Amino acid sequence: MLFTRRVLATFVFLTLAVAAPVDVAQPATTATPQPSQNGLTSELRARIEERISKAMTERGIPGLSLAIGINGELAWTAGFGFADVENSVPASPDTVYRLASISKPIAAVAALQLMEAGTLDIDASVRTYVPEFPEKAHIVTVRQLLCHQGGVRHYRRPGEINSTRRYVNVMSAIDQFKDDDLLSEPGTKYTYSTFGYVLAGAAVERAGAKPFMEQVRERIAIPCGADGLRADDSLAIIPHRARGYAKADDGTIENCRLADTSNKIPGGGMCARPQDLVRFALALARGELLKPQTIEMMWTAVPLRDSSKTGYGLGWSISEVGGLKRVDHSGAQPGVSTSLILFPKEKLAIAVMSNLEDSQATQLAAALAELVLAENSK
Repeated sequence: MLFTRRVLATFVFLTLAVAAPVDVAQPATTATPQPSQNGLTSELRARIEERISKAMTERGIPGLSLAIGINGELAWTAGFGFADVENSVPASPDTVYRLASISKPIAAVAALQLMEAGTLDIDASVRTYVPEFPEKAHIVTVRQLLCHQGGVRHYRRPGEINSTRRYVNVMSAIDQFKDDDLLSEPGTKYTYSTFGYVLAGAAVERAGAKPFMEQVRERIAIPCGADGLRADDSLAIIPHRARGYAKADDGTIENCRLADTSNKIPGGGMCARPQDLVRFALALARGELLKPQTIEMMWTAVPLRDSSKTGYGLGWSISEVGGLKRVDHSGAQPGVSTSLILFPKEKLAIAVMSNLEDSQATQLAAALAELVLAENSK
């Protein structure tokens, strides 16, 4: 089903104006905004909703869900627009979206947990755990893969981004790139690589002696209450899964290209609700998934061998906003645009997930974070 840009904008506007967002937090009921127990005032929520409405209308976003965590706890989660336009299914806090590359920080945590347990040496050759990866001109370590300095290539061949081939496990997915030469000597260049994360995930699978997603569920999803975090299995029945959309050249929306993300589960093949991402991020900020020294290492940008800066740690982009440390990751994939932002010291986390490609989810998440930080600084 196609909509013109004008009709879609009206459609989204009416959705936001007529139907209040479905959420898990009760709005303030007094005339004068008062702090709620979850850290959000009714005035702040109104500003957030206004910003979301504006972004959805301007960018023609069919559906969007978000979650906000304040002071280390989930404060609010809501849905706007439609998770499925063709069947008029509203987006909600329980809508499940593809994570795309936000899968990477989850994979990094899984690897670092094994490092802490002494079962994965992240500075050893990845071939120690995955001998199926052929010997290269240089040794590649798991640490180098996690910071995108391993020299393993990203997408190159036609069809790799939106592959429809089904891979039965993480180990089989390395067949896509294992025989290719390294792009550079590890440690000398920053080259963003989803396939590098597939290889790191294979090492996690071997070192942890369990399927990769089973380890994620047992050591990450269950402990932090991220019940919706799972593999984006194209054949599975996943309740509340959003339909994905893209913009055509004439500005109309259309169903996104088909893609089976089993070719990149550790690097871009998971799905979840925004509240799952916020719970994951806050669990890290509270020190519940990793030891403090490991978290500090993960959230420190790894320079190149010549000391050049990269702005990327182990699974996270690292930056500073207004004097505050920010760690984040975005995701872009057929049918979604996603963003997870965390201010660790402030224990503020925001996840924005939309079912439209190139919807600038990161810009919206950053704007919402700015609103929350400004309110909390008063």
